Parts: sequence; structure tokens; C-alpha cells
Amino acid sequence: MTALAEERLISVEDYLEGEKNSTVRHEYVAGQVFAMTGSSEAHNRINANLAFHLRAATRGTPCGMFINDMKVSVPSQQAYYYPDVMLSCEGYDAKSYVKFAPCLIAEVLSPSTKQIDRREKLLGYRQLASLCYYLVIAQDRALMEVWQRDAAGASESGWVQQRLTAPDAALTIDCPPVSCTLRLADLYEDVRLPEASD
Repeated sequence: MTALAEERLISVEDYLEGEKNSTVRHEYVAGQVFAMTGSSEAHNRINANLAFHLRAATRGTPCGMFINDMKVSVPSQQAYYYPDVMLSCEGYDAKSYVKFAPCLIAEVLSPSTKQIDRREKLLGYRQLASLCYYLVIAQDRALMEVWQRDAAGASESGWVQQRLTAPDAALTIDCPPVSCTLRLADLYEDVRLPEASD
């Protein structure tokens, strides 16, 4: 690595402190920061729909649902990401800007991030011992890709993948003490998807 490249890397401490006052959110990977872009109306509606159902399920529990602005630490990649939606039962901490043990993470695909969400983040998130569900949700068609930790140990990877496409398809989330069922139709409520072509 050249001296110039080394000078461009920033420490985790400087990154975390800088994010507290930044008007632009940045994700952090191994000393480099990446500015985050805005998102479409479809993206926002899907985020809000998922957050609505998870928030209803977390009421009265020590668990919290976070949307867009709470970071997650991914030590295996020396990274801090801002998931679109995250469910964590770590307990309340008024001063926290980062969660370390989420049970569920969801990313809504955008043209600029879909490869990162399906590769880099998929690999990193699955290294989190607490994570049981990683959801990747399309915004241009009814599709939710689910990676669920394999509690039965039937798969070599330790994860089972499924694709939900039917409106009545549902996924039951079990993050004790939170339990809820997410229907695909509910995630796409009030979202105008393009007409399917034959």
C-alpha cells in the first residue's frame, strides 16, 4: 500500500465521531468511507411498510426496530453499514449510534446498491452470530429473498434461502420475545409496481 493510500484511510473512532455531525450518511469499510445516496418513493414505502409491521411486533418488548439511521457493526469486514431496516433485542441505550447484535436486517434493492446488498453485505451480515434473518427486497417487482439461519443444521452453510413472490406468501419472524408474520402483500402495500411483461 502506498503512503498516499494509507493517508486516505480513517480510523473507526474518527468515522464514528464524524458521523454524529455529518449531514450525509456514510458507510465504513476497512478505513474507507462511502457516501450514501437518497432513495426512491417505492424504496421508502417498502421500508415504511416493513418497519410498521416490525414496530407493532416490538411494542412492549426490550427489542427495537430501526430504519435507515442506525448503524450495524460488522467486525468480519471492519465495516459499519446503515441497513434499511433492522430489528435488535440488545436493549435500549439512548446514547447508542450502533447496534452489534441484530436478529433481522433488511435491505431494499436499489440499482446502485443491489450488488453490494447481495454479495458484500450478505457475506458480512451472515457472520453476525445474532443474525437469524437477512431480507433482500426488490422495489421493481414483488420479490423478497430470505436468508434464514438454519437452526436444524440441515444445510452446509448454516443458512437456508428462499424466494417469496406470491402476494399471499409469508415469512414468520421469530426473534424472542418478538414473533410476527410478514406477508409479501403487506410489504408492497401502496407501492405501484411496473406491469409484469410476458
